[in-house]
Amino acid sequence: MAKDATVWTPDALARDPHADAEKARKVQAMFAAIARSYDLNNRVHSFFQDQRWRRAAVRAAGIGPGSRVLDCACGTGDLSEAFADAGAAEVTGLDFTPQMLDIARHKATRTSARPGRAGVRYVQGDAMALPFEDGSFDAVSIAFGIRNVAQPERAIAEFRRVLRPGGRLVVLEFADPANPVIRWLGGAYTRHVMPLTATLIARDTSGAYRYLPRSVSTFAQPDDLSRMLAAAGFAGCSWMPLSMGICALHRAERPADPDTLGAARTDARAGTARAQAGSRKDG
Repeated sequence: MAKDATVWTPDALARDPHADAEKARKVQAMFAAIARSYDLNNRVHSFFQDQRWRRAAVRAAGIGPGSRVLDCACGTGDLSEAFADAGAAEVTGLDFTPQMLDIARHKATRTSARPGRAGVRYVQGDAMALPFEDGSFDAVSIAFGIRNVAQPERAIAEFRRVLRPGGRLVVLEFADPANPVIRWLGGAYTRHVMPLTATLIARDTSGAYRYLPRSVSTFAQPDDLSRMLAAAGFAGCSWMPLSMGICALHRAERPADPDTLGAARTDARAGTARAQAGSRKDG
């Protein structure tokens, strides 16, 4: 495909982009086209709220000094670097698009030398087939990326697989605000203003900023996404609106496996029995 080729045509966006058989290829080509201006467009068109949303995601993940974190669909690395800044022991950023990772790695050269701060390892990969062992991470995140995955349910199942029991999943995603006035204003902005100005900033011909509002309006809303997480076996699924509901922050946990729980209960009962036997002997 030529560098300046249109990826998302008006005809393609007249239909549900999530049902497009070539969605994965188109998403990768789209992000390759806008990678260099991605951060600038994020700041300008979120009115600099995107960094605040990412800080909220880091807090929701509840990481500690020993935490191992996987940031899926990491893009240019903003959230991955925020986890490292927050004191995580290991941070891995994974993305489908090499051009986005090139920028993330360039950013990392400016931050990796800070004393006491973990560096971020960036790898190319597919969220639907994560190249990691079961139970590898204490926290998994994905910011504004789950709707771009060809099969979100497969990605969610992978997130659960690579989390340790008790590990946290954090998802940031755009949403339609509940307030009808905010919803109307937001819709007018994302459908008419943002596609024009973001396309000009990026000098984009891929259709990326026409895809964005269409992909949000046709994707699962927060309650639906929360149910998807629960159906995949996550526990404690909850979400909260950010910036008047323009963005939703989801949090869920991988519960302890039944076998692990059973073994823990058996050990606890055995320990209690030993303690009681010792008490009788001492008595």
